[in-house]
Amino acid sequence: MVSKESRQEIRVKKHMKIRNRFAGTAERPRLAVFRSNNHMYAQIIDDTVGKTLVAASTVEKDVKAELKKTNDVEAAAYLGTVIAKRAIEKGIKTVVFDRGGFIYQGKVAALADAAREAGLEF
Repeated sequence: MVSKESRQEIRVKKHMKIRNRFAGTAERPRLAVFRSNNHMYAQIIDDTVGKTLVAASTVEKDVKAELKKTNDVEAAAYLGTVIAKRAIEKGIKTVVFDRGGFIYQGKVAALADAAREAGLEF
């Protein structure tokens, strides 16, 4: 009988392949994106020291208050602008985008486009 890998296992494998290609540095940290069924999370990480520099998610009260739903494209776009503003406040202009093994469309693409429009370069 043929057994099929779960979507989660496939996503984790893709993410590991992506992570082997690049890592965040102090000059150019990594913008990591994770989405669950209910929320989205974005972090800017310096992999050389293993430290999260900036983080934002739809779980936070101030972000959640601005949204009707926390799991749609509009929420992802708003989260992209929030993470970009926080990064620019910390002095981070350029990042490496880590889509986390997710397909670059829909929510992930909306977050990336909004972050670019808000001033991040990648």
